[in-house]
Amino acid sequence: MLWTLLKRYLKPAWPLMIAVVVFQLSQSFASLLLPTMNADIINNGVVTGDIDYIWRTGGLMLLVTLVQVTCAIVAVYFASRLAMGMGRDLREALFNHVVDFSQREVGEFGPPSLITRNTNDVQQVQMLVQSGSALMVSAPMLAIGGMVMALRQDVGLSWIMAVSIPALLIVVALIIVRMVPAFKLMQQRIDGLNQTLREQLTGIRVIRAFVREENERERFDDTSAGVMEVAIRAGNLMALTFPAIMLVMNVSSIAVIWFGASQVQDGNAQIGTLFAFLQYIIQILMGVMMAAFMVIMVPRASVCAKRIGEVLETAPSVTAPNSPVIPRAQRGSVQYESVEFTYPGAEEPVLHDINFKVAPGTTTAIIGSTGSGKSTLIGLLPRLFDVTGGRVLLDAVDVRDLTPDQLWKHIGLVPQRAFLFSGTIASNLRYGNEDASDEDLWHALEIAQAKDFVEQMPGGLNAEISQGGTNVSGGQRQRLAIARALVKKPEVYIFDDCFSALDVATDTALRSALAAELPDVTQIIVAQRVSTIREADQIVVLDHGTICGLGTHDELVKTNATYREIVESQETVEAIQ
Repeated sequence: MLWTLLKRYLKPAWPLMIAVVVFQLSQSFASLLLPTMNADIINNGVVTGDIDYIWRTGGLMLLVTLVQVTCAIVAVYFASRLAMGMGRDLREALFNHVVDFSQREVGEFGPPSLITRNTNDVQQVQMLVQSGSALMVSAPMLAIGGMVMALRQDVGLSWIMAVSIPALLIVVALIIVRMVPAFKLMQQRIDGLNQTLREQLTGIRVIRAFVREENERERFDDTSAGVMEVAIRAGNLMALTFPAIMLVMNVSSIAVIWFGASQVQDGNAQIGTLFAFLQYIIQILMGVMMAAFMVIMVPRASVCAKRIGEVLETAPSVTAPNSPVIPRAQRGSVQYESVEFTYPGAEEPVLHDINFKVAPGTTTAIIGSTGSGKSTLIGLLPRLFDVTGGRVLLDAVDVRDLTPDQLWKHIGLVPQRAFLFSGTIASNLRYGNEDASDEDLWHALEIAQAKDFVEQMPGGLNAEISQGGTNVSGGQRQRLAIARALVKKPEVYIFDDCFSALDVATDTALRSALAAELPDVTQIIVAQRVSTIREADQIVVLDHGTICGLGTHDELVKTNATYREIVESQETVEAIQ
């Protein structure tokens, strides 16, 4: 999977890759020249006392060093551009793919894991590309070129390379084998840490209300300690790498000096040649060390790449049709035909044998006990997930035969949990219609009973909204979400228990305004309060995923025991209050 990602997302950046290779070749070639030039200065300048030769060769060495440094800087710059560009493209691909997920896929991975995969996992692959780009040519060039140049200086000491290089490779291989499971476990622990932190930030009010701060601190500390434990284990292995490499390198240097000194003493080698061989063997081991450093990063990057690939290879269950159908008439009629839905892994369907029609311009209410499948039922219409049996029709066309844009253009959804984006009130209201005028926004706010409090906010429509709408109350947030759907002006409105956050007076005023201003649109309302749905054209009563009642309020009170029980329980509560 790592190779697949690299091949796919680095292919468009081949000019940058060529530039990196060219400058790394130049840098490596300059590095390989310097020890030979140093040997010439010692043998032909220092030993003979030729000062002019020392100045000439020394100046040339300075020039070569300047070229080496310049090429190294430029190569690292292009390598960084290459890695950052790949990270950008990979994050964009992940985000675009996750946006196409239905709630089924999002629930399968979990939001914390998806966040980790799009941030930390991509970063690990990005770091490998950056390090690999900076070392992919210089490391083998220094290792192979150093061997050739070292053999040119002294063949008799080549046995030291034959011992030190395999020893270095064996040490690195043993460490890497132990690193792979540690890095895999680390990414899983990071997922858990993100999940814990996300839960605690989202549920901070509940935590404080139940005085559970200490318990949550302990839970977070345990989760954080788990990440720390694995990180220390992986860090210890990584920290062990460099002392082991330096040990092999220093032992090799001592061996070169020890055995080379006797050759110099016997007159079989010059002292400059000995120093050149020593520098070359250090360059060889440095090349192997750089390659080892890059290889060390591969296990964690491979684990992260596999996790990224799992997301990219997961096909969304809600897809656009190959041959989309365009409805002949856009009136807002809805029909459920023998609908069944089963969540992945569930033993029984949540919904089964659902049949009812919603005529254009009418209001249909859905009521039932908690867990009866109300939200699941209305989620099938905008294709938050697809039916597992039967079909849902919009204007006599199966919603699965419509393109997502066609479908969503005709539906305005107000979810049970209102969510506002950071920005202004105007930017949130224009989320469904960017071309809406200020007059359209104020009109929608007036229908949603939100005009009064918006006028009192500093800036009016330009008042700032924090992330999630946390700087407004729950009822205000809900009314702004309703206004956002009204600005879109679709043919079908879905209100998923969004009136529960409103007081009875505001609820009544809002529904009256909806009836007066939008008499020809279709409304599907999920509600808990009977007062909210009393005037609906038809009421669907759900019980354990099946329809146990269908009719008007008066009809159901007389004929349906489940609905009558709901009505009586609420009337009793109201009488007590």
